[in-house]
Amino acid sequence: MKPVHDRLLTVAQSADLLATSERFPRRLIVERRIRFVRVGRHIRIPESALREFIEAGTVEPVALARSRSQRAA
Repeated sequence: MKPVHDRLLTVAQSADLLATSERFPRRLIVERRIRFVRVGRHIRIPESALREFIEAGTVEPVALARSRSQRAA
């Protein structure tokens, strides 16, 4: 269920949150890779959509087991 008070961010605010240029969130919108809302002529991105996008792209580290032949330096 979506939060009731989900903030709608401008493209500039979304870019700041992602630490990218404004071109990146605009490209995500054009490619329909992120949810967005049209408010008249304006485009807004729900904060939850950005969190979902970040979470979907998060890669967790993998712990590799060392074999006996490998030695620590």
